[in-house]
Amino acid sequence: MSAQPCGCGPRATWTRSLAYLRQKAGAVLDRPGLPPVNGEVHLTKAAAHHDEFPWAAVTEIQVGADLVVVHAHEASARELADRLHDRLRNRMEGAVHRRNVARRTVTPPPWRGGPQQ
Repeated sequence: MSAQPCGCGPRATWTRSLAYLRQKAGAVLDRPGLPPVNGEVHLTKAAAHHDEFPWAAVTEIQVGADLVVVHAHEASARELADRLHDRLRNRMEGAVHRRNVARRTVTPPPWRGGPQQ
């Protein structure tokens, strides 16, 4: 008689955690209107059982010409994915906002050749 995998071992937990993290990161990075995005997400789990926050993630995402770096440490993989999602969304919005503000040009005043009123 052979044992059937129940999908509840450490490998299954790791796989579910990775899928959830991909889903949360994808929700931030797959938005319309973003410049080209390229980068990496590094996910680690500490082997020490006494570590308060064993799950850690570091992302380095190139958004157009900006580099967005996010660090997060949490007690569980699900909490880590949620925290990473929030921080990544905030940093991405900041990078896109800076990019949009930098593109705006102020029309010169009339004495510098701007439109006459």
